[in-house]
Amino acid sequence: MSRFLVALDFPDAETAVRTARRLADLVAGFKVGLELLSGPGPGVVGILAEMGLPVFCDAKLHDIPNTVEAAARQLGRYGARWVSVHALGGVRMLEAAREGLEEGAAGRPAGVLAVTVLTSIDPSDLAAVGLGTSVGKQVGRLARLADRAGCEGVVCPVSELATVSQAAPRLIKVTPGIRPSGGSADDQRLVATPSEAVERGADLLVVGRPVTRAPDPRRALEELVESLVASGGSADPGEGQP
Repeated sequence: MSRFLVALDFPDAETAVRTARRLADLVAGFKVGLELLSGPGPGVVGILAEMGLPVFCDAKLHDIPNTVEAAARQLGRYGARWVSVHALGGVRMLEAAREGLEEGAAGRPAGVLAVTVLTSIDPSDLAAVGLGTSVGKQVGRLARLADRAGCEGVVCPVSELATVSQAAPRLIKVTPGIRPSGGSADDQRLVATPSEAVERGADLLVVGRPVTRAPDPRRALEELVESLVASGGSADPGEGQP
C-alpha cells in the first residue's frame, strides 16, 4: 500500500476522476478539496469512493458544533473516509464532527483529521491573528486537543511531526506540502520531500501540483515513490494504515 494521497485539485469532476483512475494503483487514496467541493460538489466523493480507495474530504470544517456535525454527517454518507476539521474550533466542535461523520458512514471506517497549522502559515502569520506563539507550540496544543476529542489523526507540517508524536502518539499524521527534491514550493512555506517526511514520522503524504500539473502525472508520481524507496524509506504506511 502506498503512502501517497493525491490531491485532486481540479475545477471539474471529469478531470478529477480521469486522473484518479490513471493513478489508482500507485496511491493510498485521494484528497478532495474545496475546489471540487465548491464546484461539482460532494457527489464527486462518492464517485471516487466507488473506486475502492479511501477518500480524504479536505473540507476544513470550522463552524458551530451543530453545523459541523451536520456537514460531516453528509460527507460520511457520500463515502468520505476522512474529513478535515480545523482544530481551532475546539473540543466540542471536533467531537461533533466525529459523531456526525461516524453516523453518516454507518459502520464504514471514517475518522476526523484535525488541521493544526496550515503549511502556508509562518510565525508572523500566527502573530498577526493573535496567536503569539511558535508553530510548534500551536501544533502541540492542537494535537492534544484533537486526541482528547477522539479524532483519528492530524494534518500538520513536516517540521512539526515530532511535536505531534510527542504530544499525541496515538494519532495518525498526514502531511501536506510534499515536493520532489528541488521542486517549486508554490504557495506553500512548509514543504518537504517524501523521504524527509517519512523520516520524521509521517504516515500519509499529500501531494498535489507536482503530480497533477506535471506533463505526465503518472510518471511524476512514480518518481516520488521511487525517490522514497531509494532513500531507504518505506512506501508502505504499515499495518492498519490508512
